[in-house]
Amino acid sequence: MILKKLNSNAKITDGFLKKYLKNQQRSLLIEPMKYGILSGGKKIRSTIIFETGKMFNLSTKKLLNICGAVECIHSYSLIHDDLPCMDNDKIRRGKPATHIKYGEATAVLAGNSLLTLAFEMIADNKYLINNKSKVELIKALSLCSGHSGIAGGQELDLKYENKKRNIKQITEMQKKKTGKLFNFCCFAAGTIAGKNKKEKLFLSNLGEEIGLLFQLADDFIDVKGSKKITGKPTHKDKKKGKTTLINLIGYKNAFNYANNLKIKILRKLEKRGKKAKDLIETIEFILGRNF
Repeated sequence: MILKKLNSNAKITDGFLKKYLKNQQRSLLIEPMKYGILSGGKKIRSTIIFETGKMFNLSTKKLLNICGAVECIHSYSLIHDDLPCMDNDKIRRGKPATHIKYGEATAVLAGNSLLTLAFEMIADNKYLINNKSKVELIKALSLCSGHSGIAGGQELDLKYENKKRNIKQITEMQKKKTGKLFNFCCFAAGTIAGKNKKEKLFLSNLGEEIGLLFQLADDFIDVKGSKKITGKPTHKDKKKGKTTLINLIGYKNAFNYANNLKIKILRKLEKRGKKAKDLIETIEFILGRNF
């Protein structure tokens, strides 16, 4: 049931992205951009946006450009992460990474173009978001994507290789690298729903915790998953000397940490009643998944 839901949401978001890219001015970068963003993937961030929106009775249609923007940011980060100067991964989602398919220079430019396209999607006048909310969303997405978010987290991830760090340092790095974009997913739904500052802060913190849980689950998959199922190489964190909770405190203790985090998130959502049912189901899936 959960996989059917995820596939359906991914199909909706991909449909939006295909249409949006089709209407872009033609350039040599469109094809590598499509390759980077439409080569599969769970699009779980879109599901988080849809399901947070459900808590506020927001329709899927009203959130589509936000989903598109988030997936552009996520895909740009993956294209750049895979580069030889970063994680040097050759496979992504079971296919050659963008830099293997098109070359490093084109991959960098395609990633940059997806990054800027995200802000174009939010600013686009076709979507009925008031100007005040647009400015708020653009600022929030900038903070989640740059040196205080994804980019800063990736820098720490690289700097921490083969170095011992404590639990706080590791989780703060992972909150930046992965959690901040999930932070935006929940915050954006609250912003479009016109929620107050206190509610949006709650949603931001909730999203960050969901993102951390997702990253921890990714780390478990790297240890016990298979390339055939995940579509990317596994067992690479230890080889590269990546600083993870697993490498610091062991698999069992790291899993207990993640499970306690999941319980904390679920308790917050259970107070929201039936409207949070779908989001609760997705949180349960995140830690138990194998891809």
